[in-house]
Amino acid sequence: MQKRYLGIDVSKLSFDLSLLIVKKGVKQAMLTTKFENNKDGLKAFKKYLVDNGVGFTENSLLVIENTGIYHRLLWQFCSKQGLPIYIGNAADLKWSFGIARTKNDKVDSIRLCDYAYKNREDLKPTPALNKNFIILKDLLSNRSKLLRQLNGIRQTIKELKTSNDKGTQKLMDNMNKAAIEGSKISIKLIEVEMRKMIKADAEVLANYELMVSVPGIGEITAIFILCCTNNFAIKISGKQLASYAGVVPCEHSSGTSVKGRNKVSHMANKELKSILTMGALSAVQAYPEFGDYYERKKKEGKHHNKILNAIKNKMLLRVMSVVNSGTSYVNNYKKAS
Repeated sequence: MQKRYLGIDVSKLSFDLSLLIVKKGVKQAMLTTKFENNKDGLKAFKKYLVDNGVGFTENSLLVIENTGIYHRLLWQFCSKQGLPIYIGNAADLKWSFGIARTKNDKVDSIRLCDYAYKNREDLKPTPALNKNFIILKDLLSNRSKLLRQLNGIRQTIKELKTSNDKGTQKLMDNMNKAAIEGSKISIKLIEVEMRKMIKADAEVLANYELMVSVPGIGEITAIFILCCTNNFAIKISGKQLASYAGVVPCEHSSGTSVKGRNKVSHMANKELKSILTMGALSAVQAYPEFGDYYERKKKEGKHHNKILNAIKNKMLLRVMSVVNSGTSYVNNYKKAS
């Protein structure tokens, strides 16, 4: 029995590979090399794997760091070839290395290879790359950037009103009108394209419709969750999803000296959390269940943000409930008399 463990440190132009072969439980000398991060480099990478007896089976495991964009070619390659790949969170991988004084691409690939071997029993391969979700993620990212630009222009014009006379302010309004209108049009086009992609896939559409049945979950929130979970390719609990969004209070204590209050962690997907905040505010206004809950907690002296976090937590728990059950959300809330 032979096992192959690979660690790859990916950059924009190249990637460093470390290969550990384990024969009958005995580790062999680690091999290291480097390839270009393009199609030609992947061809050379495949030949190297074949020459070193790396099978595209469960007896091999490749670990790379989630770089956002630069690892996509490798992910696509592994999905096509059937090579098990684990795409790890950058912070999680970094902290697992312990105190490190030396850092370069080769050393990082060696550490990733060691990580693959040490955690071989616990690591579950990342699902195969879904091209549609990559496009959806890019569209969402582009939409977010356009919104930030649009809000930035609006805020600048608003601040100028305090010092400009009417003539100057009218000039500034006219100069930025095309940029504002163009951004609005681009955002609408992106949203239309995302809806088309959702409707084109029956499985994705089914989960999307289940999620938007939950109070406070709008179409952008649902699409964002679909992209984060790869259409729930890996089974997760509502608590795990809520923790990922940073809305679950975590304990902060140690012995008798540290007795901190429970608070949410900053290690979260802050963009998802921000989108959920808008949904929670909408739910408080539109749904008596959340409106009554908010007022009740407010009277108890709870802080506004803590109440919203609790509402966001409830929303995500219900998202996972409807997705796992395959049935739309049913509002059976009745106000206590």
